[in-house]
Amino acid sequence: MTDRDGRLKIHNARFILTVDAGRRIIRDGSILVEDGRIVEVGKAAELESAPAERVIDASEMVVTPGLLNGHAHISYAHATRGIFPDTLGPDYLPNVFRLQGELDEEAEYYTTLLAIVELLKGGTTCFMDPGSTKFLDACMEAYEQSGCRIIVGTHVTDMPNPVNLPQYSTAEAIAIMENTIREYDHRLDDRVRAWAMPFDASYSTDELLRAAKRLADEYDTGLTLHQINMPSVVAASVRAHGMRPIEYLESLGVLGENVLLSHVIGVDDAEMDAMARTGATTVMCPSQTLKQGSGITRIGKLPELLERGISVGLGTDAPNNSNLMETMRAMYLAAVIYKDGRQDTSMIPPETALELATIRGAEAFGMGDEIGSVEVGKKADLVLFDTRRAEWRTLFNPVNNLVYNADGRSVHTVLVDGRVVVEDYKPVFVDEWALIQKVQQIGEDVLARTGVSFPSRWPVV
Repeated sequence: MTDRDGRLKIHNARFILTVDAGRRIIRDGSILVEDGRIVEVGKAAELESAPAERVIDASEMVVTPGLLNGHAHISYAHATRGIFPDTLGPDYLPNVFRLQGELDEEAEYYTTLLAIVELLKGGTTCFMDPGSTKFLDACMEAYEQSGCRIIVGTHVTDMPNPVNLPQYSTAEAIAIMENTIREYDHRLDDRVRAWAMPFDASYSTDELLRAAKRLADEYDTGLTLHQINMPSVVAASVRAHGMRPIEYLESLGVLGENVLLSHVIGVDDAEMDAMARTGATTVMCPSQTLKQGSGITRIGKLPELLERGISVGLGTDAPNNSNLMETMRAMYLAAVIYKDGRQDTSMIPPETALELATIRGAEAFGMGDEIGSVEVGKKADLVLFDTRRAEWRTLFNPVNNLVYNADGRSVHTVLVDGRVVVEDYKPVFVDEWALIQKVQQIGEDVLARTGVSFPSRWPVV
């Protein structure tokens, strides 16, 4: 990885999309970085004489804040990516966790590193793995090697569940969450944060959920859980508690500004009001919900969540249900699906979609003061998009081009904490092709051992 010692200048960018408070777009701009933080942002002419040990020529580049992915299971899916048919239904998750159970520490390190390569090459510099990593010590090596910014945890349940997750005693589940936070929070120059992570409220006792919130408060960190609100989950909550799931979380005292609920497709007004009252945030995964037929175009409430001032980020979920991990494609989908679903082209303009992938995502993480925009004092998580490509041209409105035209193929250079981690389209910290071959072999071995197989609908000859 390129060292960050000394001052670095990103010079003469065609456009800098700052996503700062004034939402300035700086034409012909430059950025100075020192000790991992942005120290100056302005016109290239004004910073021409500013000294720097290294200068990155950003001519014909569009520079943005690093993108954020708020829900990306990165530790296991690459080993057997793409094997599941679309119509697998309830058997999907049990098979996922069965296959994951076959991965040892070395395998999980390699699959995690490949996922990080994919994310960084697509311009995503900060992401959350929502608790599914089994061997955090081994994967810490991947986080350190790649230089990524990541939120981790250990997901736990203390109730029977249909998805093959271990069921712990309540006390053991609480201890696992606390030990994970104590061991991993603020590691690697604060690039690694650790949160409390009950897997799902439906598989958690009230005691476990309250304890998770207490841990988040005591350790000044966060709490996340899956909150999909499927009709069956909503009906069960109403039967058991006389209220919908997110209302019940509020009644337990579990919601708050340090709580992020993932997915939240089937929410109603009362639940959104509960989130707004408490400051709870959310992340939506449009690529996953579309692929799995979850009804986002019919019952998704992204515009209403934003109207209530709720911080919303974007995610992609796992590479074996969404099948992709590119935050830019989630950004594109966020900008278009509500236009069609509501038959209203004013829904989620491209500027809002970019905010979801940057500053609003950072706010959903509770990190809006540190990342998510190009501003003096913030961490230098930056992406340089090469516009010398057909999909970028012609170029007049860079936000429109970024959201509607471009994708991760045009990511030329990526910095995290002021360090270059992708340069000239390539990760600087690993031999990508050798890593791909290693993970391919891991996947073939896992499938051979388990006998899990879903034949192609077309003959392979």
